[in-house]
Amino acid sequence: MYLQHAYGLSDEAVLASWVENPYFQHFTGETVFQHRPPIHPSWLSRWRGRIGEEGVEWLLTKNIEAGRASGAVTPRSLSEIAVDTTVMEKAIAHPTDSRLYEKARRSLVTLAERAGIRLRQNYNRKAPRLAAQAGRHAHARQFRRMRKALRTLKGYTGRVLHDIGRKLGAIPEGGLRRQMEQRIALVTRLLRQTPKSAGKLYALHEPEVEVDCIAKGKARVRYEFGTKVSIATTLAGGFVVGMRSMPGNPYDGHTLPDALQQVETLTGQLPTLAVVDRGYRGHGAHGTTVLVSGTRHGLTPRLRKLLQRRSAIEPEIGHMKSDGRLARCALKGTIGDALYAVLCGCGHNIRKILAYLRALSLALLAALNQAMGQPDHQPLTVQTA
Repeated sequence: MYLQHAYGLSDEAVLASWVENPYFQHFTGETVFQHRPPIHPSWLSRWRGRIGEEGVEWLLTKNIEAGRASGAVTPRSLSEIAVDTTVMEKAIAHPTDSRLYEKARRSLVTLAERAGIRLRQNYNRKAPRLAAQAGRHAHARQFRRMRKALRTLKGYTGRVLHDIGRKLGAIPEGGLRRQMEQRIALVTRLLRQTPKSAGKLYALHEPEVEVDCIAKGKARVRYEFGTKVSIATTLAGGFVVGMRSMPGNPYDGHTLPDALQQVETLTGQLPTLAVVDRGYRGHGAHGTTVLVSGTRHGLTPRLRKLLQRRSAIEPEIGHMKSDGRLARCALKGTIGDALYAVLCGCGHNIRKILAYLRALSLALLAALNQAMGQPDHQPLTVQTA
């Protein structure tokens, strides 16, 4: 999992790379080159479920200890941190009414076929065409025709739902009936929601995304459908010392006490200084000096300089999304969000440690060249295993 999130690989890709890469095998403790993967990719999913959120936080703790041992992070840097939040989007398609209605109808028809229910009409021919037509009307800005198509499509889904509801009593008790009841409740909620409803349903396979439609004011992406993640990094170096998902889209200031508590648990010390942006005003955190961006009075020159370092956390978040896997969460449910966020922090720290060791090796080689009297433009050639 360290390798997976350090290099942004899927479960299948990290095992395929492990077979080809001797460095990956040495990292995981092998002494003889292996030609077959050690486990099946599905074992990673099962192991994630077994260790839970407490287990991945233990992995992040060992990650921080490795950073201390390598010198990538110092005990002094752990006392001064920056805290910010970002959105970790869920692996769902952009929610449109036509797609949701059609997916709901199709799932109900599939469950009815498994249960042996004979429907009066399943609309397998009309509904997909109508859903595509609604998208064309929206693209052409023919919104009156689009709304008419959506009403018809919603009626198709409702008719299938009512037909199954009338015949549900004939299905014996068991797992299939419970599955159908859950899907009926979900589709009923979808059909009853309005554009301004609270707690809207945005994905049938991920109903937890309902409360996490987050408007960030971005010109390119108006809304982000996922969960909020709190991130704490050191001001010096950007090493991740705390990372946690915050379901329900809470106010940033309300997440700060939990973030500081997690940092204390993982590092063994409560940070003396936390630098945050203006979204954390009214945080209510105690025991740590909190500097809010925009504060101008009562600051010493050193605190003013540290406050200017607050924005250094933004590129760290960008690297987690571009180089790591924070941009899109592929795990299911709120527990999947919690595990995924912490593992993304582990991968970022490993990249930090590798970059530090790489820079340290180059510095040692440069010093060795200088000691041997070689010019800088003719570096010493050293073969490494």
